[in-house]
Amino acid sequence: MSTTFPAVTDQWQNRYLLMRHGHSLANQQGVIISSPERGLADYGLSRQGQQQLDRLLSIWHWAVPDRILHSDFRRTSETAERIAGHFGLALDAEPRLRERHFGSLEGEQDDRYAEVWASDSRDPGHHQAGVESVVEVAARMRAVIAELERRHNGESILLVSHGDPLQILLTALEGRELSRHREREPLSPASIIPLPSAPAVPGGG
Repeated sequence: MSTTFPAVTDQWQNRYLLMRHGHSLANQQGVIISSPERGLADYGLSRQGQQQLDRLLSIWHWAVPDRILHSDFRRTSETAERIAGHFGLALDAEPRLRERHFGSLEGEQDDRYAEVWASDSRDPGHHQAGVESVVEVAARMRAVIAELERRHNGESILLVSHGDPLQILLTALEGRELSRHREREPLSPASIIPLPSAPAVPGGG
């Protein structure tokens, strides 16, 4: 399986906003919550995360989304629900936007992410400790946008996901080596980044 995806060089048919969920109870407790068994029902937004979203919505300066797709984990669902409620929109749960699965590190302290990221830099196809590979995450995240491009045109679409999947997606869309995904500045909780209308090409200005 390739560890580099072709860069996207055409204009998007839709406008995309990528959002990381607000500060969560998993962030607050410093634990890795990446399995559906734990992430779907528990570890929603912390009080800090709720306040982040209140502030975000009070100064919203992006296009109002026409639709919202979100990971079905509780922390992403609660984030999307607040935005949807503010704008009067429906929600669409999309399992392909889920957190990267961290295998046997589930429930461990989040300082152990660094072990996985170090292995990513050597081999983005690895499954150390049963972790979902960077290549697999990139494929499922890109598939969401590819499907939206086939089904919709001229819409503003908000995708609510998690830190690692979003960094991996951005790296893949730029056509960069997936082993370099941690070289990107991490997205903060409750932060939003728009996909540029003409995605970056490696070696460009």
